[in-house]
Formats: sequence, C-alpha cells, structure tokens
Amino acid sequence: MNTALYINGEKAQGLGERFSVLNPANEKEIISVDGATVEQVNQTIQDALTASKQWKNSSDSNVNGFFTKIAADIRKESDEIAHLITLEQGKPLGLAEFEVQAGASWIEYIANLEIPVETIEDPSGKKIKVFNRPLGVVASITPWNWPFMIAIWHLFPALKTKNCIVNKPSEYTPLSTVKLVEIINRHLPKGVCSLVLGKGDIGQALSEHPDIAKVTFTGSTRTGQSILSHSVNTLKSVVLELGGNDVGIVLDDIDIDSVAEKIFGSAFLNMGQTCAALKRLYVHEKIFDKLTNKLVEIANAQVIGDGLDSSTTFGPVQNKMQYHKVNMLIDDAIAQGGQVITIRKQFKESGYFIAPTLVTDVQEGIALVDEEQFGPVLPIVKFSDIDDVIKRANNTQFGLGGSVWSKDIAKAEYIANQLECGTVWINSHSDLSPAAVFGGWKLSGLGYSFGLDGLLLFTHKQAIHITQ
Repeated sequence: MNTALYINGEKAQGLGERFSVLNPANEKEIISVDGATVEQVNQTIQDALTASKQWKNSSDSNVNGFFTKIAADIRKESDEIAHLITLEQGKPLGLAEFEVQAGASWIEYIANLEIPVETIEDPSGKKIKVFNRPLGVVASITPWNWPFMIAIWHLFPALKTKNCIVNKPSEYTPLSTVKLVEIINRHLPKGVCSLVLGKGDIGQALSEHPDIAKVTFTGSTRTGQSILSHSVNTLKSVVLELGGNDVGIVLDDIDIDSVAEKIFGSAFLNMGQTCAALKRLYVHEKIFDKLTNKLVEIANAQVIGDGLDSSTTFGPVQNKMQYHKVNMLIDDAIAQGGQVITIRKQFKESGYFIAPTLVTDVQEGIALVDEEQFGPVLPIVKFSDIDDVIKRANNTQFGLGGSVWSKDIAKAEYIANQLECGTVWINSHSDLSPAAVFGGWKLSGLGYSFGLDGLLLFTHKQAIHITQ
C-alpha cells in the first residue's frame, strides 16, 4: 500500500511525525504513515516553483491529453481506488465506486473547457486582449468525507490553468489521494503535482508559505478563517468551501413516496458527512405526519455495517471525534424535548456506527437545528406559513445550499429566490454539476468552484493594449 510523499515527481519517505490510518468500521489500524517535515514541505514548494517555469508554457492540447490519460487510468484502477476509499473513509463500496467514476468524469469535463482570451475594441480604436495567466504554485488542503473526489475538484482546475499544485489530504483518509497523485505523476512533468502528508501543522506550513500564490481549502469554518487571516501578508488568494447547515423546505403538494426517497438520500448522503447535504428539514403541517412516517420507514430499512460488506447500505461515521459530536447533538436534542422517531440502535461491535436518526419536536435555538451536525441525524420542523419559514431558513450564520420541494415550480422559484445561500435546488439537493459555480455565502465560504468561473479563479487577469 503506497503511503509515500510525492516531491518533484518522485516518491519520498516522510521524515516527520508518524500517524495511524484507521478503518472506521472496526477502529483497527490499516497502516501507519510517515508524515512530512516542514523542511520537506519547503522543498516541495521550491521544486514546484521550478517546475512552474515550464508548465505555464504548456500547450492546451498537451494538458488536455494528460487529463485524458489520467482519467483512463483512474477508470482502469477503479476497483482498487474504491476499496481504498471504503477502507479508510467507511462509506459503502457502491458509493465509493460512484466517487471514483464521477471523479474521472469530472476530469474529462474540465479537459473540454477552453480558457478564453477576451478581445475588447476600445472606442479610441485600440484593441485590448485580456488573458488568464497562471498564478504559480497552489496549495490544496482536502477533507476526509470525499477524499478522492474533492482532491480532483482541487487539483485539476489548478492544473488546467497551468499552475503547479501541492496537496495535503486529511490524515484520516490519505490513501486514496496518494493513489490519485501516483496516477497523475505517471503523466505530468516532475514537480507539477506534489503531495505532502501529515497533520494540521503540515497543512499550516503549506498554506502559510510565502511562495504559495493561492490556497484552496475544503473543511471547517474555523480552519478556513485561520487560512484567510494568514493570507494577508502575501495577499495570496483563497477559495474556502466551508461548513453548511443546508435547509430543505417541503410544500404540501409533493408526491410523498417519491420525494421521501430523494430527501432521505440528500440528507444522509455519505452518512450525512457532506458539506451540501440537507441538514434541516422544514415540512408543511398538512403533510408532516405522512412524510415523516415514510422517512422513518426508509431509515429503519437501512443495513448498517462495514462498507466492504456487499449487503451494507449505511456505513460508519468516519472518525471518533465526529462520532461523539453527532451523539452529543442527538442527546442534547432529546434533553430539550426532541423525539427520536427512528429506531435508535445500539452497536456492541467496535466501529463508529450511528443509525440514520430522525428527530421531531425541535425548533431553532437548539444545537441540532442551529449548527452543522455533519453526520447521520436530521431534525424535522413543522411549518404553516411560507414567508415565516423563509425567514427561519435564513436565520443562520451559514449559507451553502438549500432546496425547495414542490410540484409548483413557480412557487418553488419564488422561495428559492429568497434563500440566502450559494446554491438552491428545486426538487433535489446536493446534486452538483461541474458546469455550475458552487460556493458558500456568510460563514460557509469565500469564492467558488466549478464551471468556467471557478476555473478562472486560478488565474491572474492580464490586459494587453494594442495600438496600431
């Protein structure tokens, strides 16, 4: 099992702190990993700076050709990669296989984008050409919930715009990212895409380095705020995709059976460990009982276990810290009058297992409603008035995503236009597209990803004025 750093295109042994990667289904060590030292981080960045002098002049056709080969290798080795994802992250193997295949498709989409050159005809008669130039070396810090997919979201826009990039994955889930960078380095020039491993101190050394031109980070709001504060001295740009407390508003005209399946899938995607998962559900009082009963039926039917077991439909929470946080939020909600309406199963075996949990009789003002749970529990709140529920939905420090569920598209669009968040879905939730920008408002982030607009955030604008 590969646990190497990648420095200047070559495998390197970490010389820093050793850490264990655990299987969240049984809490056993998968492997121990030697992390990088700060000196190795510095060397990696220096090598990337050297590589960037050539990489920035690569032809678009060469870059696209590299991407095509990388995506093909990912598809060929998808079984191995999916197994690594499930082993380290815990999700069911079918979901891990989706993560791999969707990641390859995402790379292929980015390869087909064209970086524009804008031509402006000035009233004075001169011509102005606006180019999108590479920034230099980008730092990427990726989380543990979708380790393979989010690494692709970070790495390939930077590479497409001819930047070099250094990634540090979460110490909880480095294995699938190591495999990704191994594949990338079969095809790209040395030093263009590098990997360092370690805990928070290594991520900090990477993100705060003065030669880093941009930081792209997905993770907690607190860490994102720290990265932003340390970007000031060198004026490095940042893209921060942070936490969310996504709202879903369900009107009384839905088809309950079909919508319930979609809502459950949106709320408990990846065991709820998705930034843009549905995390607060407001249901119109006329259908509240029928919809909650259907959601209970779906939740109680899940087969909970090791993601590598073919019968499993619902895996563990990824780590002990998150496991305790989610259980604490459930216990606090119960203490404040909340009712758990699903079966609250007890698991004697080791592993961070929490059954999908639905909680009613809750309102704003308790942590489960006001904060991001990032785990398999969903508070469900009754409402009667649309204007009131819009106000309640927006009364949060987060603004990542939201959704409206209704057969009346005009009414749903009216509500969507009032929601204070970066993405609103109508009759779905969390189905991201590589073609559309994605980013948070308020404390849910800064900047955006995806689409041509997200791609161009990895560039400087340079205007060339031409006078005949």
